[in-house]
Amino acid sequence: MLKKVKVSILMAVYNTNFSLIKRAIDSVLNQDFQDFELIIIDDGSKEFNRELLLQYIVKHEDKIIYIRHINQGQSESINRGVLNSVGEYITILDSDDEYKPNHLSSCLREVKSIDLICSTTETIVDTSKDYYVPDKNDLTKLIHLDDATLFGTLFGLKKVFNSIYFKSGFAADADFYEKAKNQFQVKKVDLRTYIYNRNIPNSICSTMKKANYINSN
Repeated sequence: MLKKVKVSILMAVYNTNFSLIKRAIDSVLNQDFQDFELIIIDDGSKEFNRELLLQYIVKHEDKIIYIRHINQGQSESINRGVLNSVGEYITILDSDDEYKPNHLSSCLREVKSIDLICSTTETIVDTSKDYYVPDKNDLTKLIHLDDATLFGTLFGLKKVFNSIYFKSGFAADADFYEKAKNQFQVKKVDLRTYIYNRNIPNSICSTMKKANYINSN
């Protein structure tokens, strides 16, 4: 019988530099709340040093599960992670981002009386313009990240993630949150315990930023 944990953390990996993945993993391992599993879903990566990643996972295999499939995108990778999770709660971490040490405990306090939260982030940017992203309802307009929904800040009961699949494409995280509003109790909270690295070259953030720019022009 699989051991139950309080929180399942899902991390999709696609051609991410190992040093960044290690930073993300370490930020999970260093949490002040330790009843979790970290599920890493390798989305068909070709370029990063998989041997280094697997060697590091083996050192922490009491906490980390590794899954690999052909490239299907972040949404499908997270959906697969949900199916393989055993936690009472589910949350997400982008492989180029990181948690502050009190992230999980802070989220658990906020989610006690509801089903799902999303939160604000501590965002690392190059310029003030990077605090803004295309509005999913009108790609010609920009909204501040504090008003957006980000994959990594979603934290909620597993029943929410079992009920709603992440769609592929732009604003999959916002789409998920909007659908959850119609079925569950949800809340946006101001935590800033998730560190969102906006402009790492070839990162999930930068790739989406380029794609969003192309779609809006």
